[in-house]
Amino acid sequence: MFKKILIANRGEIALRVQRACREMGIKAVMVYSEADRDAKYVRLADEAVCIGPAASAHSYLSMPAIISAAEVTDAEAIHPGYGFLSENADFAERVEKSGFTFIGPSPDSIRMMGDKVSAKQAMIRAGVPCVPGSEGALPDDPVVIKRTAKAVGYPVIIKAAGGGGGRGMRVVHTEAALLHAVQTTKAEAGAAFGNPEVYMEKFLQNPRHIEIQILADQHRNAVYLGERDCSMQRRHQKVIEEAPAPGIPRRLIEKIGERCAAACKKIGYRGAGTFEFLFENGEFYFIEMNTRVQVEHPVTEWITGIDIVRTQIAVAAGEKLPFTQRQIQLRGHAIECRINAEDAYKFTPSPGRITTWHAPGGPGVRVDSHAYANYFVPPNYDSMIGKIIVHGDTREQALARMRTALAETVIEGIKTNIPLHRELMVDASFVAGGTNIHYLEEWLSQRER
Repeated sequence: MFKKILIANRGEIALRVQRACREMGIKAVMVYSEADRDAKYVRLADEAVCIGPAASAHSYLSMPAIISAAEVTDAEAIHPGYGFLSENADFAERVEKSGFTFIGPSPDSIRMMGDKVSAKQAMIRAGVPCVPGSEGALPDDPVVIKRTAKAVGYPVIIKAAGGGGGRGMRVVHTEAALLHAVQTTKAEAGAAFGNPEVYMEKFLQNPRHIEIQILADQHRNAVYLGERDCSMQRRHQKVIEEAPAPGIPRRLIEKIGERCAAACKKIGYRGAGTFEFLFENGEFYFIEMNTRVQVEHPVTEWITGIDIVRTQIAVAAGEKLPFTQRQIQLRGHAIECRINAEDAYKFTPSPGRITTWHAPGGPGVRVDSHAYANYFVPPNYDSMIGKIIVHGDTREQALARMRTALAETVIEGIKTNIPLHRELMVDASFVAGGTNIHYLEEWLSQRER
């Protein structure tokens, strides 16, 4: 097992990984930007290294700065968390070439799954169902593009091959709008991701967003840890996640989960990963794979009793998975609300100093956050300042616990989206379960009228 790990991230995930290291008796090295000098996890670290100014490009996205910090502190491995460089194959390669262990998949796996076209082709070969669409990247020939769209059937969605985070997508309803949409998306993709390739898929009208969490080791063992429903989204950004997904028969989950685990074995995947699907009319359609730990991993941890971050570290150290698929049991229901420093309904960021911080508690309540009273939320990064996660024996109990937890939470000095969460927890459609990915945006637009 490693003696010292460098955590190449910030915010709540940096603290989450630090806690796993402490439990395992591993020293944690924190890197931080000048804006995060007073962060809780920096103060709690065994060692901390400032790697640059507030701007991400000169700190958390600076590969030389992070690798230098690992060298000067004699760290043995680097945990990338999520976001920043966590799914950057070049970073994983540089980490390993510099003599450190990258706590994540191999650079080849990250590269394959990071390109949406190659990921889709790999999943088709592995027998994982995909959304009908182009076989690969769209060519420049307008005749072929039109023919492909006609075969797939309108509406279609044009997606950037190197995209992610809800960016680089355009829905097309008619042939007249097709070529312009393709060219515009290509230009955006080239500028945003350095890869102008785009592909086409059938645009599903009312799908749900369902994820399958997997864990795999270096010894060709792979398991799936049930599913998560992440359909409550705004602009493709998740707001609420839960596990298990309400109303989907277990036999369907087991069938798709087994295919995901088999695909991991086939491509030689290691570490934690998430297969993301659109689910409509009883069918799963693969859209992408995230080759890292997810923001929403706590809901899966709670229903399985498995520490995903700790397992990531153990697997990276060469250990075998300590459980088989048959040993994984799902218990109860978990819900997670992402707490953001933003206006609850306008979604404008609200950085600043937190004057009052009172976190909820009680049975089945977990708060993952790096924030505290007098903490200054910097304007330089993502607005998420924490997550409230609850667990209950049933979904009804989990909903009741989340309502209580949100009512207890007090954050003053900045605006947060807690009022939005409080409304959603009593919304009839959400309480019934099974809302689609468009529901929240439609709900918000009706609320504004």
